[in-house]
Amino acid sequence: MILAVKKVYMLYLVRKPEESIIINNNIEIKVIEITRKHVKLGLSFPNSCSVLRKEVYDRMQKENLEALVAFDVEQDDSNDDKVK
Repeated sequence: MILAVKKVYMLYLVRKPEESIIINNNIEIKVIEITRKHVKLGLSFPNSCSVLRKEVYDRMQKENLEALVAFDVEQDDSNDDKVK
């Protein structure tokens, strides 16, 4: 199995409460509130977009990869049985 690795860049921005950034002309991320330990963000985006917290996304990716590996192993075992 070959996994592609894509280089990702990170842009750092400074925003104050009620200031926004726009992504792809149709996604707005607005700073709603800043407290000592938290930043509350508001997101406006089209229904066709999927928005997940990073920890949820990472867990889903890990589970998907584990399922794919298990499927590959199962397929290999199944093919070994047919060869015998």
